[in-house]
Amino acid sequence: MRQSEISNIMPKTIKLTKGLNIRLKGSAEKKISGLSSQQFAIKPTDFTGVFPRLQVKEGDGVKAGSPLFIDKYRENIIFTSPVSGTITEIKRGDKRLLLEVRIESDGKYEAIDFGKADPASMTRQEIAEKLLQSGVWTVIRQRPYAVIANPEQTPKAVHISAFDTAPLAPDYDFIVSGQGTYFQTGLDVLSRLSDGKVHLNVSKQTAAKEFLGARNVTINTFSGPHPAGNVGVQIHHIDPINKGDVVWFAGVQDVITIGRLFMEGIYDSSVTAALAGSEVTRPQYYKTRRGASISTMVKGNVNDENVRYISGNVLTGKQIRPDNFLGFYDSMVTVIPEGNYHEFLGWALPGFGKFSTSRAFFSWINPSKEYRLDTNLHGGERAYVMTGQFEKVLPMDIYPLQLIKAILTEDIDLMENLGIYEVEPEDFALCEFMDTSKTEIQTIIRKGLEIMRKEMS
Repeated sequence: MRQSEISNIMPKTIKLTKGLNIRLKGSAEKKISGLSSQQFAIKPTDFTGVFPRLQVKEGDGVKAGSPLFIDKYRENIIFTSPVSGTITEIKRGDKRLLLEVRIESDGKYEAIDFGKADPASMTRQEIAEKLLQSGVWTVIRQRPYAVIANPEQTPKAVHISAFDTAPLAPDYDFIVSGQGTYFQTGLDVLSRLSDGKVHLNVSKQTAAKEFLGARNVTINTFSGPHPAGNVGVQIHHIDPINKGDVVWFAGVQDVITIGRLFMEGIYDSSVTAALAGSEVTRPQYYKTRRGASISTMVKGNVNDENVRYISGNVLTGKQIRPDNFLGFYDSMVTVIPEGNYHEFLGWALPGFGKFSTSRAFFSWINPSKEYRLDTNLHGGERAYVMTGQFEKVLPMDIYPLQLIKAILTEDIDLMENLGIYEVEPEDFALCEFMDTSKTEIQTIIRKGLEIMRKEMS
């Protein structure tokens, strides 16, 4: 075996120095409450690159695991109901775009029996078929493009990030506690789907025995500021993606869902979600299910009416209403103040209460201070200038500003040469936060990925 091959399978310890930790008020207390929600929704807009074809109509009864819609161009990709109950609404937008399939739970959680199974005694095809039929396959995504994995491909590796460094992110050491058997079974399943390694990437501070004692995986250790917890950054430092490579990834709770399917024979959509943010009265964790309404979670638990509700974290999440639903891949809901105000001569004030990435404000004197930040952009969109800011917060060996410009000009060859296959929008979230040009960089990166996906298909 060549030395380069050995280095790709040995555990790695990687210390990142580039990045930025944004310290916000309102971290979730490590306490879990049950959340009884009757309203659920699966949103096709959560799944990039999917063209949904409905399999149900309003008034239909469903069980957990019943098909709701399929991908028009990949009919083996099935999206199933997280609960048992009745289809109450099929919500559409402009040009009849399918936005939501809403389900009212009957509270019984009747589930289709897909059969218990031991992944060690199954072929890869049998494992894939079980995941596809139950709808659990949708938790497995791939790089490049950050879309649902293609079951007809075999990835060169699978990556699971066991920690999150985003602002107010949930603690996966806490979430995985007591679910080690499900988690290990999920890892065993993923190891059967790939000819390469399953990489479990943990934080230097990780103490969870469920992670450190995991089998059939290569455990890599990361330290450093955000975005050290991004799976794309981890892949870049362990086994970079070149043209033609495919790498799969899944979240910690996704792996647990896979494990439950094989151990219990049903699609159990249970997740633990954190409610966090400076405007939350009692920030904590809630036991709920994928696609649950957040209304019960936030009712009577938010300080101010002029707030923004975000499914996900403040850097990459989607704005929702207080009666909307948890995103399919999200493990948190964040509530922060709206920034719909004008600040006269704000740049001229000392800014003791403002967070700054430079020493423009005096807040740098207190590096451990937590901030109550809002959504105000503090300026409008303007032309790009070379500042070197992006390189300070993106710990990847690429040229971020040049890649953004290549996407804007739709220069496919240049996009390839600058590393478009290795990134997804979340990797550029800090660049967007730092950007003096106030540009929606994550939207630009998604546009570039869609250009490449159509070009390569």
